[in-house]
Amino acid sequence: MSITKDRKLEIIDQYRREQHDTGSPEVQIALLTARINELHDHMRTHKKDHASRRGLLKMVSKRSGMLTYLRNKDRSRYQAVIGRLGLRK
Repeated sequence: MSITKDRKLEIIDQYRREQHDTGSPEVQIALLTARINELHDHMRTHKKDHASRRGLLKMVSKRSGMLTYLRNKDRSRYQAVIGRLGLRK
């Protein structure tokens, strides 16, 4: 259910702002989105997995908080991230 190390490095390379950037909001939001998408697919087949549903809701909430932070901090970076990820905010 988790993303592979290669996929994680690929996402970090796509969304980082500097050479050794792994903790910027853009990278964190992209990683959470990848995990959310994988867990969403899992939930489609395992509808009664309530523990995974709770984890999914926590990740969605965390991503929402990071998006709010980024929107308040720098609107252009926020617009770029949601455009690249295909989020509908």
